Parts: sequence; structure tokens; C-alpha cells
Amino acid sequence: MRVLALASYFKGERFLVQAHRRGAKVYLFTQAKLLDRPWPRQALVDVFAQPDGSPLHHTLHAVAYLARTHVFDRVVALDDYDVETAAALREHLRLPGMGDTTARYFRDKLAMRTRAGAAGLAVPRFVRVLNYDELRDFMERVPPPWMLKPRSEASAAGITKVQSPDQLWRTLDALGDRQSYFLLEKYLPGDVYHVDSIVQDRRVLFCEVHRCGTPPFDVAHGGGVYTSHTVQRGGPVDQGLRAFNARILEELGMVQGVCHVEFIRSPDGTLYMLETSARVGGAYTADMVEAATGLNLWEEWANVEIDGAAYQLPPRRTEYGGLLMTLAREEHPDVSAYADPEVWLRADEPYHAGLVVHSPSFERVQALLSDYAQRLCRDHSTTLPAMDRPAH
Repeated sequence: MRVLALASYFKGERFLVQAHRRGAKVYLFTQAKLLDRPWPRQALVDVFAQPDGSPLHHTLHAVAYLARTHVFDRVVALDDYDVETAAALREHLRLPGMGDTTARYFRDKLAMRTRAGAAGLAVPRFVRVLNYDELRDFMERVPPPWMLKPRSEASAAGITKVQSPDQLWRTLDALGDRQSYFLLEKYLPGDVYHVDSIVQDRRVLFCEVHRCGTPPFDVAHGGGVYTSHTVQRGGPVDQGLRAFNARILEELGMVQGVCHVEFIRSPDGTLYMLETSARVGGAYTADMVEAATGLNLWEEWANVEIDGAAYQLPPRRTEYGGLLMTLAREEHPDVSAYADPEVWLRADEPYHAGLVVHSPSFERVQALLSDYAQRLCRDHSTTLPAMDRPAH
């Protein structure tokens, strides 16, 4: 199998190495600014790069030019921002995998909410930012605060919390022609969860349910320490989110690959879908899953792509994992003092301090997260103004 992997960020090395290990010929298509990153070049037949910020039609032309002398059997998006590009390439080259329409359900927040809502799945009340009468009607029916969200961003990037109609109109005026790339939805307080899955032939073969500490939006906009951990296995939240996750992926048409789906649980216990994505969760989520189960999502994704219908999930552990991550004052913060035997990984990322822990005990992971979060906040944490990407 000949795999073309798209990467607009430096990530997915474990996928590339595993696909090569399984006998695939792996090609990387990335951006010029990433060429000097430590890609596993021993696992790559070749590396191609286009100028930073190239528009989609340039990417289509570049890959079509490569296809004159190369044959690609699969196109894989290693990052959220590559999902729609990969879908367009599959459509253009007529390759198997997720096409344009389905990719929208895993990138476009308006598309995923519209599809999920039509299927009877719970989502926060929302309205497209398009017709001003629709917006006025929504604001009359749904009390503030609201969340103004870019339709095709990842995580908390570009989200604004809106407290009044006047604030919304001012923000939309500043956005100008970009405003139709946003949606407006009701702000829901509650606990944020994410479910990370492996899907093969439309079946969820594996998933892990995690709860965030401080919601990602609050960390992104206010600083502090981001935490996530495996929920109590077999409990009502675990069971409820596994079932909800399976319904979402079925209704949105996920056939094969990995998924990261975010949820919120309101104070009355209602579960809502916040966001879906056809990717491995960021911020060392894959390492937390591996610490708890022994399965690496990047590697298993490569196995799914290579094996297809013959893929079989390997044996796994059922421990508990925990993750902590914060922006750090130092370029290379020293976290060696976090030396408990449950420490699985110390993050190696400039200006970040982070750890992954694991234990057979749910309570032990909770205790470590509580202790380490306070220490990281005291010893390393800092904040920077949010840097938002364009919304299209």
C-alpha cells in the first residue's frame, strides 16, 4: 500500500513509523516551515512540501502533478486542519476513504450540529451566522451568554464568549465577510468530556472516555493547567458516553479510522455533543490512552488503514490514565521532581510543562492530578494572549 500522509503540523510520527513497519510505502506532504522538524525519514519514501499557507487548489495541483509519476492508494490527514484537504484529494483522485460531504461532519461545527440535531442527538441550541433575522430571533428565544464559534477550527481556537446582542453585532462587524464562517450557540456550563475511538467498518472497536478538569476554553483564554483523566470504568457516565459516542459516529457516517469527540454534561445530567473530529486527540491524549491501555492510537490507526476489514484489536489493559499540560515560563522546564512511579511520560515540548500518569487505581490518578496541578501552576505556569487563526 502506498500512503500519502498530509501534515500541516508536526505530529503523527508513530503513524508514519507503524505504516512503514507494516510494509506500506509512506510519503509525507507537508509545509515548507516544517521540513526541518525531526520527521522519521527512515520510514518515508519521500517528503514533499508546499509553500506555507497554500490554498486548496494549489494542493490539488501539486498532488496531481506528483501522481503523474507516483501512485497513491490512500490519503491520510494527520491533523484536524488536513481533514478537508484529504477529503478533497480523495474526491479529485477518486481514492477510497472519507469524501467531502462526510468530512464536513467532522470539521464544520455547523454541519455536525445540523446533522446530529436532525438525527435526534442532543446538541446545544445554535444558529448559523448568516441571516440577521434568524440571529435576532435566536437571541430573543435563547438567553445569553452565547458562544461565537468558528465553524472549522480545532479545540478552543477562535471562540468568543458573548454576553449581549450589542457585543455580538460589534464582533460581527469586525469579522466582515468572514462572519458566515461562524455559528452562535447557547453557552452551557458543565463538565467537559472527550471520547477517543478506533472505528473499523462503521463499528466502534475501542474507545476510552475521559473527563477534563478545567474546561479547555477556560484554560485557553484564562491560563492554568489543562487536565484530563479516564473516568470511572463501568460507571453511568462511562456507559452513557460510550453509547452516545457510538450513535454520533454512526449518524455522521464514520467508516474507518480514529475519532475524538467532545461532550458536555450539564448540571442536570444531560449529555450534549460539542464537537466531532476524525483525528487523534491532541495535547498528549494518545499518550494518556497508551498509558492506561497499552494501545497507541497512532499505531492502531496505521494498522486499520493497512488491514482494513481484517483488522483485529490487540489485547489491552484497563488501567486509568491522567494528563496535565500548561504553558511554561521556561523554554525547557525541569519536571524531574515529579518522580512518582506512576509517571508515564514527561512532555518534551518547548515552553510547556506536562506529564502523563497511570495507575490501576482511579483514586491514585485523581490524587496525582490534584497534587501535580497545584505544583505545575506554582512552579511553571504562565499565560500568553490567545493567537487565533483565520476562520477559513
